[in-house]
Parts: sequence; structure tokens; C-alpha cells
Amino acid sequence: MRLFGRKSEADAGPAEGIGEFWTWWAEARPELDTMVAAGETDRTAELIGPAVQAVHPSLVWEITAGLSADRALVVTAAGDPELRAVAHRWAAAAPAADALWEFHPSRWANPQAMDLTLDVDGYEFTLDKLMLGLRVPHGSLRIEVIAYHPSFTIMDDDTRTEATLLALDWILGEDDVARWVGDVSASAFEPIDAVPAVHLPGVVADLASGHQGEQWALMEGETATGARLSATVRYPLRPVDYPLFDRHITITLPYTHRDGDGLPIGPSLEALSDFERRLAGQIGRLTGSAVLAAHMSAEGQRTFHVYADPAGDAAAHLAKLIASWKDGHPRTDVADDPGWIMISPFLS
Repeated sequence: MRLFGRKSEADAGPAEGIGEFWTWWAEARPELDTMVAAGETDRTAELIGPAVQAVHPSLVWEITAGLSADRALVVTAAGDPELRAVAHRWAAAAPAADALWEFHPSRWANPQAMDLTLDVDGYEFTLDKLMLGLRVPHGSLRIEVIAYHPSFTIMDDDTRTEATLLALDWILGEDDVARWVGDVSASAFEPIDAVPAVHLPGVVADLASGHQGEQWALMEGETATGARLSATVRYPLRPVDYPLFDRHITITLPYTHRDGDGLPIGPSLEALSDFERRLAGQIGRLTGSAVLAAHMSAEGQRTFHVYADPAGDAAAHLAKLIASWKDGHPRTDVADDPGWIMISPFLS
């Protein structure tokens, strides 16, 4: 298995050329099928690489064995949250899988991962010798990983890190790495408490088992001016669970009844609770095209953060509900935010 492509220094941006890619694919496929069947990986890369880069220059691609088809073309953001929606829209526009080809926007866990030998910058890297130091900080939903492999002693830091991240993708699947893995480092020395990498999925399963279903967390803090802030946040909150929701809709509702700290009380608190209930109901009727990620109250206003698929036009669907707010003049702001940067302090 050989990895083709590498993230460039180009800035992440909206997907362009997805339709052109699939037009090109239909025309080029007979030649690609012949090359892949003949094992001509270099020639295949010469064709596919530029086509993927035309979608976005920072996407990474590879051909591997398929789940159902003979082979799979994987085009991935390689952990870059700014590009995740691009990769998923590329896959959503793909033709139906057939006996030869299927298409995926991320790497999936390989049940035979420990039998794999990967090629990373010319170094052969066997996963059965990978050792991991694992730690879950108190109160965290993420596992910190320190990786060691005998080959790391002859690799530079960047190559060790690249090999580790690639290995984690194949052991857990790229999406579960985004959900459950925190800080990752690669060491030329084996951690004292290291365990074979084969145990990582079990550790993740144990961590995930305690966080099933919809949960919310109450958080408190201060604004930039030192005012008290209260927030309610979906928990866990991970953009990877909503890969197409890259449009940020901010709904700001002023309220008149507040305590000395600027937080809502009395009629305003009741009105906000009713609005939240109706907002949740409206989002539920949008058939999976939007999610309420968090809301926070401070200094006489409550701000709701909704993320949505731009194709669903959630802002227009919510306009009537927002206009019904009577305790002051509501405001709505809509912006693209594929990395969920606007609520990054709340991500878990």
C-alpha cells in the first residue's frame, strides 16, 4: 500500500472542480482500470494526482482495497477540519460503487491493520511493532498518544509524526481519530507504560461507551469585559460528526429581564427557554441539515450557534422563528466556518 499525495501549504478554501473531477473520471476510467490492474502505480498517480489537486490542492488521496468493491479511491482532508466538507462533498457526488471501484472521504479502520506494512517517505513501517503510550487526562474525552516504533530511530521528527498519524488512521479509522484522539507525538524511545497498538481500539471503545446519546454541558466563564457568561454546549461537540455543516448561523436575542450579572431571569428566561424549544423543533424538521451546537448568555443577550449544510438553506427556514422574538430586536449572522472556529473554545 502506498500513500499518494501530501498536504500542501495552500490555504484551505471552498471546493471547486468537483463536477469537473467526476467528468474527468468517467472519461479516464478505462485507462485507470488498465493501469491499476497492471500495478502501474506511478502512472496512476500522474493521472489522479492533478485531478484531485484541481478539487483542492491540500487534499490527500490513495487507492486501497475496497470494503465491497475490488478497490477504493479515498480522497481525504487528512485531519484538516477546514477541508472535511470538501472531501465529503467530493464523495457525495461520486458515481455509484460497482464491482471495481468505491469512493470514500476518509480512511476507515482496517481489521487487519496489524498485518500492514506502510511506505512512508521510503521507510517501510510495520504496524505490528508499533507501541503506544496512552493517557486520558482527568475530565477529558480524548486520549493522548505517544508512539514508538523501532524504525523511528532512523526517521526525522516529521516522518515519525507522519507515520504515526497514518498508522492511527488505519487502526482506528480517520473519523474516530478526530473524535477520540488528542495530542499525538512520536518518540525515538519507547514510553515506559507503552502497550501494543492493537489495544488502542479497545481503549477508545471504553472511553466512548460512557458518552452515548445526546448530552449537554453547562459551562460558566467571563466575557472579554469581565462580565459573567453562562453557556450550554452539546457534549461531546465534534465537527467530524457533522462533516457537511460548515455554515455558521448566529442568532442573537436581546432580553430585558436580567440579574445583576446580566443573565436572564423571570419572563425573559421563560421566553428564551420557549424559543430554544421551538428552535430545536425547527432544526429537527430540517431532516438532518443543521444542528444547534451551543448557546451562551451574557450582558443582556443570548447567542445561539447553529451549524448547517449550505445546501439546506437553514437560515431561511429559521427566519420566521427568529422574527417572532419580541423581547428586543433579534439579529442573525451567517458565515462560512468549516473548522467551527467561532466556537472552538467549546469543542470537546
